[in-house]
Amino acid sequence: MTGQYPYNIDAKGRLFIPAKLRESLGETYHVTIGQDHCLSVFSDESWNAFMERLKELSYSEVKKLRPMFANAADCEPDGQGRILIPAKLRQYAALEKEVIVIGSFDRVEIWNAQRWNELETEAFASGDVEQAMEEMGL
Repeated sequence: MTGQYPYNIDAKGRLFIPAKLRESLGETYHVTIGQDHCLSVFSDESWNAFMERLKELSYSEVKKLRPMFANAADCEPDGQGRILIPAKLRQYAALEKEVIVIGSFDRVEIWNAQRWNELETEAFASGDVEQAMEEMGL
């Protein structure tokens, strides 16, 4: 999943998911807290693969993810391609109006627009992106 798309969350907490990303996500999305105070959105396939990886870990390791599971929500897009993001998840990611929806490898991420712009600017200015690409042989 790739690309970035600016949108607004409506007053009811609904967010439009771009058609390109909806195709990859399928019919049910698994939305939960993500790293750096964004939200992560998984397809059934990527969520199930994640669950399988967790089965290989000890319970002591998995229990660190309790808040992620406690705040996870299964969302289905409405006829207009919008999902309702629960209030607690919106609060965690500081999603009030302007957001950026990005494709990020095996998931979609939903960001507060200002936070995303700051993170992206810093990543480009610091050279972290180029360094990571070099380390991965890209």
